[in-house]
Formats: sequence, C-alpha cells, structure tokens
Amino acid sequence: MLKDQYDRESIYLDLESDEDNVKLSNAELYFHERADKLIILDEIQRNPRLMALIRSVIDKKRINGRFLLLGSASPELLAKSSETLAGRIAYLELHPFFYEEVKGNFHYDQLWLRGGFPDSLLQPTDQDSNRMRQQFIQTYVERELAVLGLSASSIRLKNMLRMLAHLQGQMINYSQIASSLAVDVSTLKRYLDYFEHAFLIRRLEPFHVNLKKRLVKSPKCYIRDSGLYHALFAIENKEDLDGFPGKGNSWETFVIQEIIGRLKENVDAYFYRTHEGSELDLVLVRGNKAIIGIEIKLSNSPAITRGTTIASADLGNIPVYVVTHSVSEGYKHNENVMVTSFENVFSHLSNLKLIA
Repeated sequence: MLKDQYDRESIYLDLESDEDNVKLSNAELYFHERADKLIILDEIQRNPRLMALIRSVIDKKRINGRFLLLGSASPELLAKSSETLAGRIAYLELHPFFYEEVKGNFHYDQLWLRGGFPDSLLQPTDQDSNRMRQQFIQTYVERELAVLGLSASSIRLKNMLRMLAHLQGQMINYSQIASSLAVDVSTLKRYLDYFEHAFLIRRLEPFHVNLKKRLVKSPKCYIRDSGLYHALFAIENKEDLDGFPGKGNSWETFVIQEIIGRLKENVDAYFYRTHEGSELDLVLVRGNKAIIGIEIKLSNSPAITRGTTIASADLGNIPVYVVTHSVSEGYKHNENVMVTSFENVFSHLSNLKLIA
C-alpha cells in the first residue's frame, strides 16, 4: 500500500463517511494537531473546498508528504488543485491491476475478460464479475459524474458511453457523435473531458512529424478498461467473447492499457496514420523522437501489411513490434518488423527502458 512507503504514522479519512466528515468540522485544528502524521483524504472530489485550507496548512509547515489526496478528478477539480496548490502538489495516476501484478494468480485472458478493477477481477465467477461492472457503470454515470460537476441526463451519458464503445479504436468524428446525441460539439467535448478525467475513456492523439505526407489529425477513442468495454456489450464469459465481432478491438484495448499504464514518465504514447494507409496502433515517443512502433493483432499468424513497413520508414526506420495473443516464438518479419507475444513484448520494452 502507498501508506506503507511512508515512515510516519498515517490517518485515513473517507470523505464519503459522515463520521469522518464530522472529524473535519474544524479541519484546520484537526490538521494542525496531526502535523506529524500522513493524512490520507479519500474521495477528495466530495469536498474540493479543502484545497485552499490544505494550502494554508502546508505553508505553515513545509514538509513533503503531509497529505495524500485520493479520488476521481474532474477538469474543474484539476484546475482548482493546480491553481490553489501550485508548487505543493504532484499527481499520480493509479491504474487498475496490470498483468505483471497478478500473473501469479490469473491468466491474462481472465484479466482481459474481466478488466483490471480489483472488485471485478476478484469476483468468484464471471457472472458476478459482469454484474459488478454493470452496477459500476450505472452508479458512475448516475452519481459519480454528477459529483464531479457534470450536469447532464444519465440516459444521454449512458447512450454516449455505449456509442463510444461501438466506435472503439476509431478516430473521433465530433460532429457526427454530437449530432447523434442531439448536442453541440462544444458540449460533446465537455462530456468527453469528464469521461477522460474520470478514467472511463482514453483519447489517443496522433503523432505528427515534419513529413510531406497527409497525416490524420483526429484522436482515437477507447473505453480504457477492457472489462468495462465488455460489460457495455453484455459479454459475461469467454464463450461470449469468442463470439463477439469486436474481439480484435477488445484485444487492442487490453494491450494498449497494459502498455501505456506502465510507461515511464518521460515516454509518451501516440498512434500514427497517414491518409495513404500507413499505420501503427502505438508509437512510443521520448522527447519528440519516435522510439518504437507497436501493431496489435489477435491472431498468432498476423497479416502484416506494407503500410506497417512504410510507417516504420516514415518515422526513421524505427523497430516495430507486432504483438499477438500468444505466438509461441517471436520472429523477424523483415529488418525492422518483429512478431512477438503479449507476454514477451514487455521484455523488449523493459530492455529499451520504456516501462517501469
């Protein structure tokens, strides 16, 4: 646990608890009397007004690690915290389980099916896991997004989430989606901002280099957690997943989350596509330099197009790893393109010092 990494006593307060909120009726005094302790405030979005007080308390005793703030982040909350606590706060995104963390107990196919949220993965049956995820989506759309400041019809938000699931891995056409939801483009983008800061979706931006080629400029959109993606299609078990027409998109979702979530802080992820058809699902970039490309294929006998090789050449002949489900032995397709398995790709990324 995070608190175990601190050498001082910690106090945990859940801002959804009436009992813990009563303790903060005089929050300044409470914090002052516990200045030598790590104070953990969970669900901080429930009481964003504490930010200004925390700034004052910190300034009276400037010691690193006095507060650990946990919770979902709305655009407004992030803006407020960065303004109020400028120079006093660092942000850390806590991801759901990665395969590296659970591989002693779960096969990656089970993690792919259920997703990485602990309450989903650890359920005794696939049915229980699916039920939990359905309830999570219902609760989050109807209650949590409103707490974060998004005032919109829950029916419209659920329709939007389902629509995004059907467009998984595709480039966003803002005008088309806005028209389908009967909202304007600026409203749609505001909704997407909330979904993104609530960690429900990921917008993956295209990588632009100074080329004389016509590059795609719209971002792609993904439901971030494969388990939530499956719940939106009522996929409960492996049998359902095997018959799902979007199984390839689902696998791409899972692999992208696993890779991006483990990247070092100085490494960024993009996709690459030209109007001529050259494409890479992921380009990992350090600074402004493309380091490697990644193509994600469910098949263990992947069809590798000429566009993959051209994309490698466009970006300076970077190595490209074609990540399959479980190819038994990696092999070179050509000088720059190598086929590898899901499990083995992380060894390559570690050797290149791209993941933690």
